[in-house]
Amino acid sequence: MWSKRVKFGLAALLMTGALAGCGQTDNNSSSAGSNEGGAKKEETYSGTISLAGSTALQPLAEEAANAFMEKYPDVSITVQGGGSGTGVNQVAAGAVQIGNSDVPAAEKLDDKSKASELIDHKVAGIAFAIVVNDDVKIDNLTTEQIQGIFSGKIKNWKEVGGSDEAIHVINRPASSGTRATFEKTVMKDVKINDAIGTVQDSNGAVEQAISSTPGAVSYVAMSYLIGEKKNLKTVKINGAEPTVENIRTEKYPFWSYEYMITKGEAKDEVRAFIDFVKSEEFASTVKQMGYIPMTELE
Repeated sequence: MWSKRVKFGLAALLMTGALAGCGQTDNNSSSAGSNEGGAKKEETYSGTISLAGSTALQPLAEEAANAFMEKYPDVSITVQGGGSGTGVNQVAAGAVQIGNSDVPAAEKLDDKSKASELIDHKVAGIAFAIVVNDDVKIDNLTTEQIQGIFSGKIKNWKEVGGSDEAIHVINRPASSGTRATFEKTVMKDVKINDAIGTVQDSNGAVEQAISSTPGAVSYVAMSYLIGEKKNLKTVKINGAEPTVENIRTEKYPFWSYEYMITKGEAKDEVRAFIDFVKSEEFASTVKQMGYIPMTELE
C-alpha cells in the first residue's frame, strides 16, 4: 500500500498544452554532501514537496516518494496526476514544486514567456506500447498501419491481417504527454482523428478500457503493463518489442525520457528528491517498475 502521505487524484487546475521554445535541461546530480576533507556526510531534510503531472511517471513518483519519506521522515510528499500539460503549467505557476512530464516543459507550456524559468531534469526513460484487447488477432503493426488506424483510414482489423472486427480507437486528451510522445514518435506528420473512438484521461483508465472493450486499440506506458494483464496484449511495432536494447539501437521508436521539472534550480529537499529518483540506490526499483534507469541510457 502507498504511504498515507502520498495523495492521489487529478490536479485541480485545468490546463491546455501549447508549443513553446526549448527549455533548459539539467542532467547532473548533486552529492549528498561533504565536509572540507571530502568525506561524505549524511544530510537531513525536512519540509513538503508537491508533484503533479504525467500519469505515466506517477507510479514511479509515488514509489520514490514513499522510499524518500521513509529515509527522511521529516519530509512530506504529495503526488498528483493530471497529465504532463497540467504538471508543466502548475510548476510554471508556482502551484507545485515539481511538474512531472513525458516531454520537455516547452512542449506543454501555455505561457511561452516562462520557458526560460523552467529546468527539465531527466529522471528515467520509459517505453510505451501499442495495446489491443486480446480478442484482436494481431501481433505486429507497421508504423503506416498504426497511422492509418488512428487517423481513421483503417476501420476494420481485417484490413491489417486480423479478423473481420471493427476497430475501436481509444485516445488520450491533448494535455497528455503520452499522447504527445505517440504523435512525435509514431504518428509523425499524420494527424490523429479525434472524431473517432473515445478518450481516456490516464494510462490506468486506458488499460481498463482496453481490457473491457472488444476490438479496442490504444497506447499505454509500459509501467502500467508489469505483471499479468487480463484481456489485453502488447503489439510489436515494425517487428520490434519495447526493450531497452531495441530502444538503444533505434529499432523501437515509441519511448521518451521522463522529466521532473522545476521552476529555477532545484534546492534542498526538492533537489535531494530528484537526485534520489536518478540514483543508483533507487535504480533497481526504477527497473522493476517498468522504467529505464538513466544509467542505461546515458
